[in-house]
Amino acid sequence: MPINLTRRAMLAASATFTTLAATGMTARAAGHATHTVEMLNTHPEDRRLRMVYYPRVLKVAAGDTVNFKSVDRGHNSASIDGMIPEGAEEWDSKIGDDVEVTFNTPGVYGYQCTPHASAGMVGLIIVEGEGMLDNLEAAKGVRQRGRAKKTFEALWAEAEEQGYLATS
Repeated sequence: MPINLTRRAMLAASATFTTLAATGMTARAAGHATHTVEMLNTHPEDRRLRMVYYPRVLKVAAGDTVNFKSVDRGHNSASIDGMIPEGAEEWDSKIGDDVEVTFNTPGVYGYQCTPHASAGMVGLIIVEGEGMLDNLEAAKGVRQRGRAKKTFEALWAEAEEQGYLATS
């Protein structure tokens, strides 16, 4: 049975598709997920931890998007030089702004809140795929300052405990 669409129906369908594409629904429909990392003054489960991303360690599939959500004021998300895979795009959001980053290149990504990095506001994302651990030693070797050094030690241990750094 042929389908007869009116001009109005065609325009409505086109508008719907455009809206879905603009909101990223097409990427999710293609099998890619969107994850949220909150930028917070205090960890929601451990009030002793201040200036944090939540979750602090995240494993995603290649092609997934991470929405860094500015829940508390004064934070941003920025990749750390030397802590992203070769060929991956760097990012650096404005303070107080949410930012979405799509991770297409497998590997280990270290990131920070620019004004609070020395206070230990850093995070780790592991992107699954072939070669995902190729930049692991380089990322671990990046010199950290202040509390970021101790925080990254805890993040590496957490990623190891969760099995995020295993190749299979």
